[in-house]
Amino acid sequence: MVDDAARDSRRERRRGRTGEAGSETSRRPDYRSLKNPFLPQPIFSDDQVAAIHDTALRVLEELGIKVLLPQAREHFARAGALVDPDTDMVRIGRDMVTAALASAPKSIHAHAGSRARDLTLELGSMTFLAGCGAPNVTDLERGRRPGTLADFEDLMRLVQHFDVLHMLGPCIEPQDVDNRFRHYAVNRAQLTLSDKFPFVFARGTPQVEDGFAMIRLARGLSEDEFLAGAHCYTVINTNSPRQLDIPMAQGIIDFARAGQVSVITPFCLAGAMAPITVAGALTLQHAEALAGLTLAQIVRPGAPVVYGSFSSNVDMKSGAPAFGTPEHVKATLGAGQLARFTGLPWRSGGGSAANISDAQAAHETQFALWGSVLAGATMCIHAAGWLEGGLSVSFEKLVTDIEALQTVAELCAATPGDSDSIGFEAIAEVQPGGHFFSAGHTMARYRTAFYEPLVADWSNFGNWTQSGSKTASERATGVWRRALADFVPPASAVATAGVLDEFIARRTQEGGAAPVS
Repeated sequence: MVDDAARDSRRERRRGRTGEAGSETSRRPDYRSLKNPFLPQPIFSDDQVAAIHDTALRVLEELGIKVLLPQAREHFARAGALVDPDTDMVRIGRDMVTAALASAPKSIHAHAGSRARDLTLELGSMTFLAGCGAPNVTDLERGRRPGTLADFEDLMRLVQHFDVLHMLGPCIEPQDVDNRFRHYAVNRAQLTLSDKFPFVFARGTPQVEDGFAMIRLARGLSEDEFLAGAHCYTVINTNSPRQLDIPMAQGIIDFARAGQVSVITPFCLAGAMAPITVAGALTLQHAEALAGLTLAQIVRPGAPVVYGSFSSNVDMKSGAPAFGTPEHVKATLGAGQLARFTGLPWRSGGGSAANISDAQAAHETQFALWGSVLAGATMCIHAAGWLEGGLSVSFEKLVTDIEALQTVAELCAATPGDSDSIGFEAIAEVQPGGHFFSAGHTMARYRTAFYEPLVADWSNFGNWTQSGSKTASERATGVWRRALADFVPPASAVATAGVLDEFIARRTQEGGAAPVS
């Protein structure tokens, strides 16, 4: 005999109320190409933005930035920067920065594995990425643990499954794979499980060249075809304050030469690695971002670069990073003003410092998300699943955060305001004290009128209790488990496995490529 909970669950799924993988609904929203519908919100006056920009130029001219890679210092010196060979300090003239801003493209066409997944990175467009770079992974069933390749592959499947996540990324470190071969496993997972825009680690030229080669093989591109378009991206982090290390500087050079996208992102925590004020942190961030994008344009004028921002504050009692705070939101809004001042596409950062997927995690992540949306960010990294200030990615939080992202995506869609939508006839049809459930206006639209929740439960307390009294995180477990069970990778991605495996076998036999530090 079927119990009531199972029967209710099936009934809910037939009605499409749950929004879970496998539910039936005639509503098919398009989350793949989002345009931000909100006017960017400022926190500084135009004069203050100009002053921050001018001070950042002064930082680069008078104080300089320490560049640890000799090759990068040589590029700067040939372009006219003042290089101190004893201290590795590079002072960059504002004329060089101005020229770099003029040559950097204001719009980047990002070529994915499928044309339906291509993106245009520019001011006004909006893309979301899952949490990236975490050493650990967590879920309710298996707990917190070091990331493995199996976990990384599952996260790639989930990122592919949800259209509101637009690019791939290094969600977690597969620590069960030797770091000489880890980039092969990461690239293979991206290219065989998904047709979205992929990420390549900037951990030294050998690993970068391996990544480029694998993309060319997977996409069937000649070297010239690869160089002619943007087929992948990397994230470049400066070492605030005012330092560019060896792998990051080399990454800027490698990606610029190949015409691939560098997301140049200082990580400025106010009060620790940057001045304690929002304006001071943004001044340092702006200077470091300008230094990185100037290097890219020196190497190859017109190289695609994304202006990066990831400034927040710290807990002054412990020094721990904080996210989703008022200062984080203000820094994001200010970064948006600086990005618009440059005209470049730009990246913001979401995330949470909470240790588990709880109310604090949701609060911090959604405030960070709204900061990014209202600042007009082109890319929002760490928008789903990120916990502990980047030390872990949660499967459940990935799902509950996607609910928020899909809500934002729904706001990008036009809201009809024609006479039929205004509905005078519907109002006239229903008598005072009546209801609109059976009105013709309702019956023609009820299947598609409202957003179908992914994980939220709208049932009353009695029905919720009878169904097991599940929390949002417990329901999210069911969502991600069903998504993985039902997952079918794109046929075009699966077809690349053979040629990639041949390449990986050969490079593994040759010893792989150790990361550069």
